[in-house]
Amino acid sequence: MSDSILSTYTAEDGENLAMFEWKTPEGVPPRGAVILVHGLGEHAGRYEHVARHLNRWGFYVRAYDQYGHGDSGGKRGTLSVPDRLLNDLADVVDSTRARTRRRLPIILLGHSMGGLVAGCFVARGIRPVDALVMSSPALDPGLNAVQKLLLAVLPKVAPDFTVGNGLNPKFLSHDPEVVQRYRADPLCHDRVSGRLARFIADNGPAVVAHAAQWHVPTLLLYAGADKLVNPAGSKAFAAAAPRSVVTSQRFDGLYHELFNEVDQDLVFTTLQRWLDQRFQFKKPEK
Repeated sequence: MSDSILSTYTAEDGENLAMFEWKTPEGVPPRGAVILVHGLGEHAGRYEHVARHLNRWGFYVRAYDQYGHGDSGGKRGTLSVPDRLLNDLADVVDSTRARTRRRLPIILLGHSMGGLVAGCFVARGIRPVDALVMSSPALDPGLNAVQKLLLAVLPKVAPDFTVGNGLNPKFLSHDPEVVQRYRADPLCHDRVSGRLARFIADNGPAVVAHAAQWHVPTLLLYAGADKLVNPAGSKAFAAAAPRSVVTSQRFDGLYHELFNEVDQDLVFTTLQRWLDQRFQFKKPEK
């Protein structure tokens, strides 16, 4: 299997985004293109193992460090404009379609804040995609009274001022090695600006409110013991969405990062089964 390819992608406004690419094994034509969208304070490089699973299953994978994250441009945890993350995803979808000559189905796979971005992207119909996977999406940030007060003030008076996001890394996974690697990762940060926090707080409930009109095939994976994102948001989305369109799976006892949990095999099996049911596996080239 080939190693990931790291390049720089220039967004429509000229800002540079770090772009990753993982190709399927030689002789295995891809049956779809998956675009990975990472969460708050992290970066796309943490999804190497997810991409390799998808490669083995016959999917070409692209991922990018979102604005203000990883090796991409922008002050850590900030947004240049309120819909910056949605605009960047639109750019990546467009470039992926051009790169694959529009032949491959496009699947969005977003985790946490990335799940919210991907879900909002679909809810607004910004670009047509063929499927969506949301992993522990930030559909209900579970704000306390102090955070609500900050959100009422900061976006108006100091939208680029950053504070700690309040997320405790020990609740990422039950695997202590995952937590240790996250803490030691120089590309991970705990910053969030008023404008970014406002984006999350406003668009999570908006996605849930749109669930009854959902039409894009979607797999919702969420952790029953999530302490970083309130699982009530995912539960509400699943209850309102058409069951013929949205498949939901709650993993009781698991923490936020499902793909990094000690019981991750069950999560990957669920994802693979859902993809197999919707995207035909192509025979290897002779």
